[in-house]
Amino acid sequence: MKQDEVPIQEKLLLTIKEAALYSNIGINKIDEMLKQPNCPFVLYVGTKKLVKRKAFEEFIEGRVAI
Repeated sequence: MKQDEVPIQEKLLLTIKEAALYSNIGINKIDEMLKQPNCPFVLYVGTKKLVKRKAFEEFIEGRVAI
């Protein structure tokens, strides 16, 4: 790991690809979840969608299936 890189588990926000690697959920499924109204873990930066890591973890912890 490069000196200026932050480990995924320490990041506040994740890209969809990082969230997929972190959670072992597919990119398409995460993108579908982010498109849902009132998604608790999406943050828009312009048109870019980012995943709020802690809210994403809490969401996953409370589910049996997605």
